[in-house]
Amino acid sequence: MKKKDRLSIIRQHYPNAQTTIDSVNAFIDFVEEHLDIEPAQVMLADSICSDDVNSIQYPVRTQEFLGPFKMGGLDGYPFTGLTGMGAFASHVPDEGAVGIYYGPHIGISRHGVIGEIARHGQGTTSGCCGAAKGALKKLMNNEIQDGHVTDLDYQMNTIEQILFRESDRILSAVQPLKEATEVIYEAIDRHIEELVARTTYNCKYLVLLGAIHINSDHNIGSFNEMRKFDVIDLKSGVREHFYDQSKR
Repeated sequence: MKKKDRLSIIRQHYPNAQTTIDSVNAFIDFVEEHLDIEPAQVMLADSICSDDVNSIQYPVRTQEFLGPFKMGGLDGYPFTGLTGMGAFASHVPDEGAVGIYYGPHIGISRHGVIGEIARHGQGTTSGCCGAAKGALKKLMNNEIQDGHVTDLDYQMNTIEQILFRESDRILSAVQPLKEATEVIYEAIDRHIEELVARTTYNCKYLVLLGAIHINSDHNIGSFNEMRKFDVIDLKSGVREHFYDQSKR
C-alpha cells in the first residue's frame, strides 16, 4: 500500500497525522540544521506505551540518537517518574540535548476502525490501546472507584483514575475512546512538564515532543499527530514553540 493510501486511512480520524518515520526524519533535520548539533549528541527518551507493537514499529533511524530511555508504562504515562527523568538527564552529552517524545497511543486498522489493529501473525484484530479500552469499559460500566489504586495493578488503576476525573467529557463524546486518548495525553503532558520543572539538565537544549501516537496493522506501520514541539534553551531559559496548535 502506498504511503498516501496509508495516510488517508489514518487522516479520517487524525487529519494532521504523519508517518512516524517522516517525523523522525524531520526531527533529525531539525537537530542538525536548527540546533546545530549531531543526532549522536541527543539523549532520546520516550514515554509511550509498553505495548510490544511500539517496539516492533519503532523507526530504525532513531538509533542515530543515544537511547532511548524508556519512561512510559501503560498507554505512555511516565511511570518512571522523577527518578527516571533524573537518570537520563545525567547521561546526556554536555554540548548536546535531551529529546523527550511522549503521548498515549491508539490503533486504527486498515479498515479505519479506531481502537483496533491487526498484529503480526494474527487473523483477527486486537485492541490498541488495550489499557485505555479496558479503563474506558470500566468507566462506562460505572466500575471505577474514586481513588482506588492498588499495588497489584498500579499502572492500570492510574489510567482508570485519569479517565474517571474526566468522565463527563469522555462519555458525552462522539468517539469516547478517541476523547479518552486526548484526556490521557493531557495528563501525560502535565506530568512531563512537572518532572521537567524539577530536573536539572547539564546540556544545551531540552526538546519536548508531545503527540498522539497511532498504530495501524502490521503491514501499515505507525503514525503520529503532534500536540507539542517545544525547545528550551537551558542556558537562557527561553522556550520556543515550533508547533502551531491551530493546525488541529
